[in-house]
Parts: sequence; structure tokens; C-alpha cells
Amino acid sequence: MDFLTNSTHLHITTWVVALILFFVAAVASKSKGIHMALRLFYILIIITGGALFIEAMDFGQGMLYGIKFLLGILVIGMMEMVLVRQAKNKPTTVFWIIFAISLFAVLYMGFALQMGFNFLA
Repeated sequence: MDFLTNSTHLHITTWVVALILFFVAAVASKSKGIHMALRLFYILIIITGGALFIEAMDFGQGMLYGIKFLLGILVIGMMEMVLVRQAKNKPTTVFWIIFAISLFAVLYMGFALQMGFNFLA
């Protein structure tokens, strides 16, 4: 269980840092260095999320964690689409909306599922 706790904390840390980098990169549109650092965090998020997904198979809720994994990939894809289209001066409204909805869904699932944290307990 100690490995699971450490993996969860590492995963949460990587996506919090990635979200901060994403919003900084979205505001400072000409920030290639921040965007490259963010891409590194995409990889870290996928690796730590994959490790948690493998651990989730022991809890018998593999399908729900699989949906969460796919929604997480969608969040990362929308983050990348927003930044790339923004750099090309193309409209990003639809991608922001999909990003917000999928981020909310991933956060809800991440905290509601068995391996998540219960803030009210």
C-alpha cells in the first residue's frame, strides 16, 4: 500500500505542475521553453497514470479506471491542441470547452474511485 500512496502522490504532483505550466504557457503565448517542459510532464503523467492503472486492476474496477485513463489522455490532447492552435493564431474555443469538461470528469473520477482521496473524511 505504501507504493500505491507514493505513486498517487507522484501522479497528483505531475498533473498539478502540468496544469500550472499549461496555464502559464496559454497566457504567455510565445513560450516554447515552457511548452517543451509541459510535454515532458505529459510523459510523466502518462507513466505515473499507467502505473496507477495497472495497480487498479487489483481493485476490480478496471473498466472505470480505463475510462479515466482515456479521459486523461483526452485532457492532455486538448492541452496540446489549445497551445498549438494558439501559436498558429487559430480559434481554440472548442478545445478549451472540451478541455474543461474532460478535466472535470477526470478529477471527479480520480477522487471518487476507490484509490482516490476523500477530502470530506
